[in-house]
Amino acid sequence: MKQHALINKKRNIVNGLKLTSLALIVSSLVACGGDNETLADSSATTDDSSQTTTDNGTGTSSSTQGVLCEYSYSEYNDSESVQATSAADWSCTGTTRDLVANGIPDHEVGTFPNADNPNTISEQSVNESYTLEPIETTQATMLGGPRGMIGVVLNGIKIDAGTGGSCDDSGTDCDLGDNSGNWNIEALSQDTFSFGTDDNNAHVQPDGTYHYHGMPEGFVALQGGGSATMTLIGWAADGFPIYARYGYSDSSDATSALTAMTASYQHVTTVSANRPSTDIYPLGTFAQDWEYVAGSGDLDECNGRVGVTPEFPSGIYHYYATDTYPFFQRCVKGEV
Repeated sequence: MKQHALINKKRNIVNGLKLTSLALIVSSLVACGGDNETLADSSATTDDSSQTTTDNGTGTSSSTQGVLCEYSYSEYNDSESVQATSAADWSCTGTTRDLVANGIPDHEVGTFPNADNPNTISEQSVNESYTLEPIETTQATMLGGPRGMIGVVLNGIKIDAGTGGSCDDSGTDCDLGDNSGNWNIEALSQDTFSFGTDDNNAHVQPDGTYHYHGMPEGFVALQGGGSATMTLIGWAADGFPIYARYGYSDSSDATSALTAMTASYQHVTTVSANRPSTDIYPLGTFAQDWEYVAGSGDLDECNGRVGVTPEFPSGIYHYYATDTYPFFQRCVKGEV
């Protein structure tokens, strides 16, 4: 669509301003204790028509201050299933990164309601606050669903890779909205059940919340993401950054080739006798069909690793959205 093409062009212009000289300016201001307003004035590019603002600073292994601290967006989304203004406003205050958003996506979406997802996208009240000084731990904390939001994409859309669906042991009683069964149904790693997700690997909850189960393709495209760049797409609940798909082949070398990150989850080797029949529900249908196998991929059990990124040249723990299970992290490795 013409409007989305214009938004894409403007965002690419903003992304193209990530010059080394600007990064050095911001780094100097941070070192001198410059406040957020000063950082925004010095390194931000604002287009009034699309109301998109970003800053272009760099962070350290222990602080994300200065990285996208002033990211804001407000634009009408004329997708047939949206027809509303998408708004997201990030700011850094003191020791926290704060978000106020309305939960309306900023990219084209699929048709909602649809046969497998009878819900309509509606505005939400999104208010999140994450630390600017994330602390990596050795403990993985499970999040998602009733345990709390795992993270959020820059456009204010929440990440929730799991589902509320399940089956009992017999496999004859399955419900896509009831998680009381022993076997939790996955949204993306199976084709037995359909949750009505669109090309952004997202769908809508009964309360109207549009959310991502996997790679937010439309947002990544609007950010100019591709195989030639690492694309920061959001922040996890522990304050660490989330990237889309590509990372450096050598995690400690920013001059190494970019490659699609591979998750370290494999199908279980021993299938429980209580599991519904694999003849009906192939392995991958349920969350319990997957197990973490250290070293089998690039990432840890939370789909993350320590390494350098464009925004963190000295290295930091960070997460990835991947094309295979778990798609988005299901746990965090930082303090929450």
